[in-house]
Amino acid sequence: MSTNRILVVDDEVLITRVLRKGLSSKGFEVQVANDGEEALSVFEQWKPDVVITDLAMPGMGGLELIRRIRKSSGVPIIILSVKGEERTKVEALDTGADDYITKPFGMDELYARIRVLLRRQSSAITDDAATLEVGDFVLEQATRTVKVKNKPVHLTPKEYELLLYFIHNPNRVLTHRVLLGAVWGGDSVEQGEYLRFFVGQLRKKIEPDSTKPRYIVTDPWVGYRFSPGK
Repeated sequence: MSTNRILVVDDEVLITRVLRKGLSSKGFEVQVANDGEEALSVFEQWKPDVVITDLAMPGMGGLELIRRIRKSSGVPIIILSVKGEERTKVEALDTGADDYITKPFGMDELYARIRVLLRRQSSAITDDAATLEVGDFVLEQATRTVKVKNKPVHLTPKEYELLLYFIHNPNRVLTHRVLLGAVWGGDSVEQGEYLRFFVGQLRKKIEPDSTKPRYIVTDPWVGYRFSPGK
């Protein structure tokens, strides 16, 4: 069984040292880079399975690194951010990052996020699958029918499209802009009220308790994370 490779990008030597030691102890192969330019070179030659990158770095920063990687690869990317970078963090997620962790962080949390992204990569759902079975959800694409824990749920066409997009992106932070663009089109990316309304309607139909969501979890000021259950 092959060992997963992780590229860590941060200009703080202490952080790269801690991450190299911690992730290596979990069985990962780890390489580090101190800025975006070095990271891009390592990425192209080494082909990591996950990239963990800071945003604020000298030279090529994290945002540009994400843009460059996304031109050729769908590799999972985790952002390391500090409090106060909310706008930049959202921009990075819109650019193509998959998740973020706020500094300071614990290794157990980081390891859990890495496992989720690798699991999602290995069990990626194909768009042409007749039946999608993810966690507690079963979607029959031919008839556009939905079951949650074997209980039929009747959705409007737009609710179905929103749920379908969530199911194709489980356990990933999805910003408001990304969701609006994917489900309503590029002209609607500023219409946040659309998203809030339909998420609210969808929660009423699929959540055991819509006031305490377990499937569609709000990530404050950023977007939503869909957890399909087990």
